[in-house]
Amino acid sequence: MKIKLIALVILFFSLSACHNFLDVIPETSLTSDSFYQSQADFEQAVGGIYAPLQGLYNQDWILNEMRSDNTFFIYNIAQRGGKPQEDPATFTVENNNTYTLGKWTNDYLIISRANQVLKTIDAASFDQAVKTNLKGQALFLRAFAYFDLVKNFGGVPLFVDAATSYKETFKSRAEASEVYKQIIADATAAAKALPAQASAAGRATSGAAYTLLADAYMNQKSWADAETALKTVTTLGYTLLPAYADIFKPTNKGNKEIIFDVQYAEGTSQAIFNALPYLFIPVLADPSVITGVKPATQQTYGGYNVPTPDLLKVYEDTLKDQRFSASIGFYTGPSPLIGITYNRTPYIKKYLHPHAVYGQTADNGPIYRYAEVLLMLAEVANEQGRQADAAGYLNQVRARAGLTPLTAGSQADVRTSILKERQIELVFENKRWHDLVRSGLAVQVMTAKAAKIKANPQAYYYPAGSAPISTAFNITDRDLLYPIPVSEIITNPDLKQNPGY
Repeated sequence: MKIKLIALVILFFSLSACHNFLDVIPETSLTSDSFYQSQADFEQAVGGIYAPLQGLYNQDWILNEMRSDNTFFIYNIAQRGGKPQEDPATFTVENNNTYTLGKWTNDYLIISRANQVLKTIDAASFDQAVKTNLKGQALFLRAFAYFDLVKNFGGVPLFVDAATSYKETFKSRAEASEVYKQIIADATAAAKALPAQASAAGRATSGAAYTLLADAYMNQKSWADAETALKTVTTLGYTLLPAYADIFKPTNKGNKEIIFDVQYAEGTSQAIFNALPYLFIPVLADPSVITGVKPATQQTYGGYNVPTPDLLKVYEDTLKDQRFSASIGFYTGPSPLIGITYNRTPYIKKYLHPHAVYGQTADNGPIYRYAEVLLMLAEVANEQGRQADAAGYLNQVRARAGLTPLTAGSQADVRTSILKERQIELVFENKRWHDLVRSGLAVQVMTAKAAKIKANPQAYYYPAGSAPISTAFNITDRDLLYPIPVSEIITNPDLKQNPGY
């Protein structure tokens, strides 16, 4: 009996020791409870919120620029692996498209990370000014992600708290108006919390938040509210650079015109370089004839986001307008593609600058810059009946381009001039599709482009003897939004698909 008692005592203390051992936080791993404590923890966490921006930007040219009348693609008969990239341009998007799923996933990754920071930062103990800045960045990025979602998908599930259980990750779609209400609340709070000067390269500022706020207001036609936000941006030290081409040079990052952009770098141990300029030139046996970088190998992919004949005709004066030569290059030479001849074939030159490593550039992706603020101010003034003010803002942008000023006409005429100026000034910055949607012209403009492609496929980079499939370019109001990714609907039965998909 005594032996049994001793054994029970030993077992009791063994179990107690085991329990205490399990209570010790492992030193080789982190949990949300153990990580979100110090200033360094939150600085690292906020840095992580920015990371999916590269993924978003790498997809935006497919879903927004090639979707518009600005660009198309060279149809490569021998390489059909790029079909998911082409489908948005031909309006044949399916609900399992890789790039719509990528946009959805990256936006919600930003939102999830922002929610985790916002949930825990107030309880942490470190410098209040630093804390306010970090909180402002999280709010800005959450607003940015929801704005991207609502423009592309309409109403989406709205999460403003970090999920604590698997069940909490399932929500039905909120109305678009509810999403916009959250965007405006977040962007307003961010604008008040953020400094005018970025705390580090690529970080959000009050100028970025006010510009996002104005953008959201304009999408809801709240012109006076948008103007108030934009007027604040004009007081924060931004200006137009004298030379348009200088805005985008990697050697001129963080210049006075850039309000917010996506950061890239070449030649680092991390894959944070920008490879898009290589996708935007024609497929070549030796791409160094355009890029200047050797050693180079024959491209597998390329010929995407090719400027259309329609775009080339929009420029008033290709000799005077410095934006033309800064944005578009032309190539004549041998083509390795079946049925394709390169004879003054246009390509995007705007982001092609000297770099050292093949396939890697350091060109940043512009999101907001001061020229757009001026064009936004022109729009809100015009929509409030102040055509002379609108022309004044418009002519600031035209003067930098080297063009003569426009005189104020009717509201409809000025509206047309602003849309055209946005098309040229912001070309290849992934703005055109949403401008067409916002102005109510998307179906009309893209149906007209579709008719031209069907009438003359070779003028739009189809090989001799080939043409779009019969189901391409059947454009309706359905196409103003993308489909909710089918994998999300399978996972979450509460989600309802957009009409027509």
